[in-house]
Amino acid sequence: MSPAAKTGRVSHAHRASGPGLTLRENGPALLVPAAWGVAGAAVLGVVSAHALFVAHVVMSALLVAFVVASWRDMATGVLRAWKLAILAGTPVTLAGVAGFLARDGTVPALAASLPPDALLAVALYGWMLLPAPAFVYTGLRDPAVPRSVVHHVAAACSVAGAVVAALAGSPTGTAAGIALVGAGQTAGILAATALYSLGE
Repeated sequence: MSPAAKTGRVSHAHRASGPGLTLRENGPALLVPAAWGVAGAAVLGVVSAHALFVAHVVMSALLVAFVVASWRDMATGVLRAWKLAILAGTPVTLAGVAGFLARDGTVPALAASLPPDALLAVALYGWMLLPAPAFVYTGLRDPAVPRSVVHHVAAACSVAGAVVAALAGSPTGTAAGIALVGAGQTAGILAATALYSLGE
């Protein structure tokens, strides 16, 4: 690989600085395992469906805030790939919120017109699979071979975990798929955070 190719692999266009940047850099590394942890716990009955609903609402707000705050920083390259993933994931997360509202009858019109299980499945499998292309792209653009492998493993875990969850015949099996996705995506987002922080 030529030096020019390496230097052009990751874009940090309009990169800002300060506490806000630190939160944006490291926030996903905290939110990803937290989100999948709550989802897995809800499937196993450790936390209530209401707790998962609250997590969906909070995640929806954070996703919108993240994209708005980071729009210029995520203009090209790897960061643009993640911006597209987050943009696609926002309506996916909102589908989960609608699913909860439809399921518990909070909004009667919504409950009558939309199947809650389908909406919740969109949220679950959407966030399992949406990051996979971004992880693959990040791995291809990351010049550090050990770290780039982590990106590809994260993509593989995302797909494999979705398959495990889809084929599972029990809450334990579904939780196992979620755990696989969560572990892979957490490792991948930590590697992506390191890539961005180091400016490689």
